[in-house]
Formats: sequence, structure tokens, C-alpha cells
Amino acid sequence: MSDEPRDSDGRSSGATDGDAGDREGPQWRSRLEAEGDLTPDIVEDILAAHGDRGSRAIDAVGEGRVKGYEDFTVVVGNSDEYVIEDGACTCKDATYNLDPEDPTAMCWHALAAEIARSVGAVEHQDMYYSEVRDFI
Repeated sequence: MSDEPRDSDGRSSGATDGDAGDREGPQWRSRLEAEGDLTPDIVEDILAAHGDRGSRAIDAVGEGRVKGYEDFTVVVGNSDEYVIEDGACTCKDATYNLDPEDPTAMCWHALAAEIARSVGAVEHQDMYYSEVRDFI
């Protein structure tokens, strides 16, 4: 067992399930699934693990910008809409800046989709995005 300081729940003060070698990702995922709500502690863990990307993701969820179409999940960004499929995003950040082999490296759109699914905040659309994309 590590000598790293722990909080009252037994979590390390680093707010993740381990170091960079932890391929399962931060502990916030399992806690969010269990809680089903963005508690202050979970928000803190997301921000510690993902910084500005985490903050932008939480804002998007709170603002209702995660849409669930029949074929894709779409996150409404500042200048465009981004398709999330199997945890992957179509944005330039995901394409050029993130390590595709690291499951913890996610753009804020993919984080928002994951968070929204966990807390039941995906705004469901009864249509296919592929059919309406050109009209939005």
C-alpha cells in the first residue's frame, strides 16, 4: 500500500485510480456510474484528471448540449457539432492532440457524452443525425 495521503473515503489525494500506468482511467468513472449524479467530489475528480477539457465537458452537460440521436451521440460545440461513436470524437483535438492508445485521453466532447450518459442528461432526439445534419 502506498504512503500517499488518502481522504476519508480512502481515495488518494490525486483523485485518480492510480498513476499514468492505470489503463482503466480515473476513478471518477466508476463513482459516477454508482452515484448517477455529478457530486462535488466527482466534479473535483473530473477536473483533476482532465483539467479544462473536464470543465468544458461538465458545462456542456449542464447546458444540455449532448444530444442522443438514433444513430449517434452528438455534442454541440462552440462552432460545430461533433459526432461521438464508441467513445471516439470527430473533433480536431481528438484527431491530432490525443494519444489513441490512452483510454484516459479524451476530448471534452467525448467526456461530455460519457458524463451525460452516466447522469441521464442526454437529450434524446427521435431521428437519425445522418438524415438531419445538413438541416441543422
